[in-house]
Amino acid sequence: MNQTVKIEDLVQSSTITPSLLYEMMRSFSGLAETLNLSQAVEELGSTRQTVRRHIAQLEEAMGFKLFDVQQRRYVLTDRGARALAPARVLLDQGSVWYRGQFEHVAGMLKFSFDDGNGWMYHQQEQPISMVWSCKSDLLRVSLQSWAAAGGQLESPHMEKIRPHLVAYRDNAEGWICVEVGEQSFYSIWFGWAQARSSVGRSLNQFPGGSAVASLADAPFQAIGMGHGIRVDQVVTRLPLGGDENQMELIAFDRLLMGVQLPDGSPAIVSVVDRACEIRISGLNQEIMKRVPDIAKIDFKG
Repeated sequence: MNQTVKIEDLVQSSTITPSLLYEMMRSFSGLAETLNLSQAVEELGSTRQTVRRHIAQLEEAMGFKLFDVQQRRYVLTDRGARALAPARVLLDQGSVWYRGQFEHVAGMLKFSFDDGNGWMYHQQEQPISMVWSCKSDLLRVSLQSWAAAGGQLESPHMEKIRPHLVAYRDNAEGWICVEVGEQSFYSIWFGWAQARSSVGRSLNQFPGGSAVASLADAPFQAIGMGHGIRVDQVVTRLPLGGDENQMELIAFDRLLMGVQLPDGSPAIVSVVDRACEIRISGLNQEIMKRVPDIAKIDFKG
């Protein structure tokens, strides 16, 4: 295999067009999710020959095998498994972008979704400096504690904010909640019993479907790979107290920080506080008047 071939070179060539690349990624993602060629062909509305050809083209372009075949069943290689998440994100981003709901605002990623039945989700990345300009002592102290701890979750420097954070680690099913602080936003909003019950569950279950869930998950993927920090503002509706019949408007700022667990494995901690102002492009400041005061974290730094 030619290890020097780059996928962008193929896209610019006369043989691989952007539309063909999209179909190749669909074939890869479909086969990776089913690991069954017949099932993938049926779900993709394609043919066995087309899916095989797409996989072969991708493997040649990328310079490594995406699948092995064991006892007539497809199995993702290690490199194939690592390529799957970015392919899914690109496909989902394209789907949401096509609906005009995904864009850059001053270099920051923003996407919006409205199901037309009262549920919506807006998320926009914010500059890290927002932590210093907002009115949340919790976010400010959390960032300071993370830096002082050197990203070590069990460091004494993290003790002050530990009751206010939620921790996640990655596995084959996505980001799984492994710790919920009793004084965290999630515990206050949903109630301690329900928040505690979220331990062991997957992070994102969104009414908007897989594309919305994928983009909502993107900040976690970015922090998981880079072990850094990121700030997002989210405006959505959540069931207050876990009551699905009481969906309340909420605007919150979320600080994500990459950490290490005691065994050296990577994790992410999320610290959330009620927004003090709307910073998402295109949304009205009047939203803040409708956000319940319960969303504000009582933190004395």
